[in-house]
Amino acid sequence: MTRIRRGYIARRRRTKIRFFASSFRGAHSRLTRTIIQQKIRALISAHQDRDRQKRNFRRLWITRINAVIRENGVSHSYSKLIKNLYKRQLLLNRKILAQVAILNKNCLYMISNDILK
Repeated sequence: MTRIRRGYIARRRRTKIRFFASSFRGAHSRLTRTIIQQKIRALISAHQDRDRQKRNFRRLWITRINAVIRENGVSHSYSKLIKNLYKRQLLLNRKILAQVAILNKNCLYMISNDILK
């Protein structure tokens, strides 16, 4: 019986997976089964870290705004500033407020003074 040559589809799939794991160390970049396991773990971690990054940036923005507010005694606290922003229906998110707090403190002071009136 003559030998049958297999197709290239499985080999192409494995090389694609190996290319993904080429930067991994040891067997994680050489053995197909462990490459697949590590790929699954890596993608799960990437998904979790994207969510964690959003949380961390929100915490950073809140900390920056709160520090600038308490520094000069403009408003009593961060929470009261945000409450007054919502009352006045000013649509400034925390990212923009944090950038204003760092780059132009006087502008943040003007915003908070207008809100309190």
